[in-house]
Amino acid sequence: MTAANGGRRCAAADQADPTPCEGRHTVVTVIDRNGAQHTGCIHHTARLLASLEGARLHPSAAVLPFACEVYCRADQLLPFPWQLGR
Repeated sequence: MTAANGGRRCAAADQADPTPCEGRHTVVTVIDRNGAQHTGCIHHTARLLASLEGARLHPSAAVLPFACEVYCRADQLLPFPWQLGR
């Protein structure tokens, strides 16, 4: 996936989400309710976690310092914030 400026984006970034990645592209994995895994940067995994019903962080994320950041950010977001211009 590439950003509007031509740079690569993480796999967790929704195509309709124009925001850039934050940090490494493979920090945390979110699992959706169907069991599909989405690995991405802190910013986009938080947005994904807030948006997908039944989503959760991969169990291995518990040992990562980024997991708490993703979880806390997701808790403060409305679902699909890019649709609201955020």
